[in-house]
Amino acid sequence: MSGSEPAPTAPDARVVLAHDYLLVMRGAERSFAAIAALYERAPIFTLLYDEKGTDRRFAGRAVTTSPLQRLGVRQSGFRRLLPLYPWAVGRLELPPCEVVLSSSSAFAHGVRKPPGAVHVCYCYTPFRYAWYEQQRALEETPAPLRAPLRLALERIRRWDLAASRSVDVYLAISELSRERIRRYYGREATIVHPPVETERFAPGVPGESLLIVSEIVRHKRLQVALEAARRARAPIRVAGAGPDLQALREAYPEAEFLGRVGDEELAGLYATARAVIVPGVEEFGITAVEAQAAGRPVIAAAAGGALETVIDGVTGRLVTLDEVEAFRAAIEGIDALGLEPAAAVENAQRFSVAVFQRRVAEQVELALQRPAALQDGAQ
Repeated sequence: MSGSEPAPTAPDARVVLAHDYLLVMRGAERSFAAIAALYERAPIFTLLYDEKGTDRRFAGRAVTTSPLQRLGVRQSGFRRLLPLYPWAVGRLELPPCEVVLSSSSAFAHGVRKPPGAVHVCYCYTPFRYAWYEQQRALEETPAPLRAPLRLALERIRRWDLAASRSVDVYLAISELSRERIRRYYGREATIVHPPVETERFAPGVPGESLLIVSEIVRHKRLQVALEAARRARAPIRVAGAGPDLQALREAYPEAEFLGRVGDEELAGLYATARAVIVPGVEEFGITAVEAQAAGRPVIAAAAGGALETVIDGVTGRLVTLDEVEAFRAAIEGIDALGLEPAAAVENAQRFSVAVFQRRVAEQVELALQRPAALQDGAQ
């Protein structure tokens, strides 16, 4: 369903779901899909929806979109609507319910909850471009548009802070996410690590090539991993796409850039990788867990979510952020560690979909048990 009219709610529905935009299937969308599967009769509200782009994971569900849906914007162009999203999320009219469960890294936590409802937000991070990556957003924008963008981001930051005060319970995806929620919103949060579809992966026979699985954008720091692989004279593959693809392809012609790959191909790439490299600071980092589910060691920057998902010396190596030589040494020494694939697989199971769904359900029930106290504390 699309348009701005409210979606029908199942008669016994206690929960209404909200997500920023459902245009592709990446980490946040996979997490939301696990939430949607947990509450299979709950209506879904989102700013923009592309059934095909999300692999029909939400087909058959009652999905209500904002008025912006009529513009026909897809993943490649949704950023152009940035100034309109606060207005659009306010136009979503949620039906009566007991719990609003939003999944948000930007705008969904700003939905207006119905009277008497409790709002639980599963927060990946406060909106990065409004709070801690504003300069990067400006640098990536043509010069004539930077002043309007700066003004838009200032307005969004004020809106975002106000929106955070209407949320009763924040759930954070990691310690880094929790710290940002505390710093920018002045709110405490309980950590519920995101779900990883660990059953999609299985150990295989490792090959010679290292592997990166990532969006190819500057803040992922792929050049650190590529330069380290070059110095270690190790073959490396990159699965993913993004605005920096051509520049990195020209700078590192020895690397194999695969573009976006499907789930089945990705599982094979993980299983046959010598090791998987995660050079950036991730709020959580699903790639590191997927690699371990396939029994492969992870070489990751000792920052962000990797500190919670990779066991140094057991399932991989944690090395100093942005130090190419540290990554090179880890690449050259990873085989000598003799890491056991079974240990990596076992560690990955801590982040399975079933574990995630159980923890989310527990937090929703806790919110339902004490709504008055929570609402008072959210102000």
